Amino acid sequence: MSLALGLLLVLGVAAAAFVLARGRAAALRTAGEGRQRLNSLPVYHGAYALLWAAIPALLFLACWAPIQQGLINEAVLASPAGQQLPDFDLARDSILEEARAVASGSSDIAFNPAAQALVPIYRDASARYGLIGTGAALLLALAGAGWAWSRIGVQLRARAGVEKWLMGLLVAASLIAILTTFGIVLSLLFETVRFFQMVPASDFLFGTSWSPQVAIRADQAGSSGAFGSIPLFWGTIFIGAVIAMIVAIPLGLMSAIFLTQYAPGKLRKVLKPLLEILAGVPTVVYGYFAALTVAPLVRDLGLGLGISSASSESALAAGLVMGVMIIPFVSSMADDSIAAVPQAMRDGSLAMGATRSETIRKVILPAALPGVVGGVLLAVSRAIGETMIVVMAAGLSANLTANPFNSVTTVTTQIVQLLTGDQEFNSPKTLAAFALGLVLFLVTLALNLIALRVVRRYREAYE
Repeated sequence: MSLALGLLLVLGVAAAAFVLARGRAAALRTAGEGRQRLNSLPVYHGAYALLWAAIPALLFLACWAPIQQGLINEAVLASPAGQQLPDFDLARDSILEEARAVASGSSDIAFNPAAQALVPIYRDASARYGLIGTGAALLLALAGAGWAWSRIGVQLRARAGVEKWLMGLLVAASLIAILTTFGIVLSLLFETVRFFQMVPASDFLFGTSWSPQVAIRADQAGSSGAFGSIPLFWGTIFIGAVIAMIVAIPLGLMSAIFLTQYAPGKLRKVLKPLLEILAGVPTVVYGYFAALTVAPLVRDLGLGLGISSASSESALAAGLVMGVMIIPFVSSMADDSIAAVPQAMRDGSLAMGATRSETIRKVILPAALPGVVGGVLLAVSRAIGETMIVVMAAGLSANLTANPFNSVTTVTTQIVQLLTGDQEFNSPKTLAAFALGLVLFLVTLALNLIALRVVRRYREAYE
C-alpha cells in the first residue's frame, strides 16, 4: 500500500467530515432555538472539521515519507541479499535505486543481478511500511474528524477556529522561505569550514592564482597556492557590475523615461510588454546569442583596433549580452519610481517655465532616485549570479586582467565546473565550490540589503 493511497483516504475522510459537519450545523441553524444562537455559518463548521481531519494527517504523511524510505532501506540492507552488497556507497546506492525502480513499476527489469534479487524484499518492505503509514494517517484523520464533530454546536466559534488554522498555514508558508535560507547558509558554512581546514582562508580570499585542478589531494592544497579567488571575484565584478551595468543603466533608465514621459498611451502598452519579454528569455538562449553572434563581432573589433590578444571568448561579449538581459530589471524599477512621482510636481515645474527635459532632470529623477538606485543594485545582484552566458561567451580562464577583450571567468562558472562529474566531497578541489558559493551568497545578500535600505531611507511619500 503506497502513501498515495493514504493521501486519497485522508482527503476522502476530510471531505466527508466537511459535508457531515456542515449538515449538522445547518440542522442546528434551522432548529427553532438554534437559529439565533449559532455562532458561525454552517460552511465554517464544515471547514473547521475538514481542517482538523486533513492538516494533522497530511503533516504526518509528509514527515513519514522520508522516514519510510529510510526504514525500507534498512530492511533491505538487513536481509541476506542486502548484506552481500558492496561497501562502496555509490555502488550500493545505485543497486538500491535500481531495485526501487523495478519494485515501484517505473522500470521493467533490473540489469544488475544483485538489484533483481532485492526487488521482492523491497516490495515487501514498501508494502509493510506503506500500510503502517497509511493506517496511522487514516486513524489520525478519523480522530481529527471525530474531535471536530464532537465540538459542533451552537456555541462553537467555528469561524475563529478556521481563521486560526489559516493563520498557522500562512505562518508556516512564510517560515519555509526563512528556514530554506538558513538551510542553504548552514550547508554552505559546514562545507566551507572543512575547506578552510585544508586551505588557509587568507590564501583563498587574497590569493591571485586559481588552478584547482592542480591541487587534488589534501596534502597538495596548502603548498600549491591554487585556490586564490581574487581572479574569480574580479571577473564576476568586471562582467556583471562594470560592463553589464554600463549597458543596462543607460538603456534601462532612458527606456523608462521614454515610456513614462514621452510615449503615447497606445505605444506604451505595446513597448512595455515587449521590453519585459527580455526578462523571460532563458539564459541559455542569451548564451548562444553571445557565443555565436556577439563574441565573433567583439573579436573582430579587437583585432581591428590592433589588439592581438583579442579572444573569441571575452569579458566584453559576455558583459554586453548580460547587460541586455538585465535591462528589464532596471527599467521596471525606474518606471515604477518615475510613475510614483506626483503629477503636481511635473505641472509645477512646467508652470514655472522649465522645459520637459529640465523637469525630468531636475525634478522627476531626483524624486525617483531611491527607486532607481534600488533597481540598479538588484540588477547587479542578478548579474553576478549569472552562469550560462559566462560559460558560453567568456570562457573558463581565471585571468586577473582589465582588458575586456581577454577571456575571464566568474564565481558561478567555476562552481559549476568544480561540481560537474564524479567528485569526492573530501578534497579541497570540490569543497572550494562551497566556499565560493558562501562568499557569493554573502555578497548578493549584502547588495539586496543595501538596495532595500536605500529605498526605505530615501523614499519620499507623496499624497
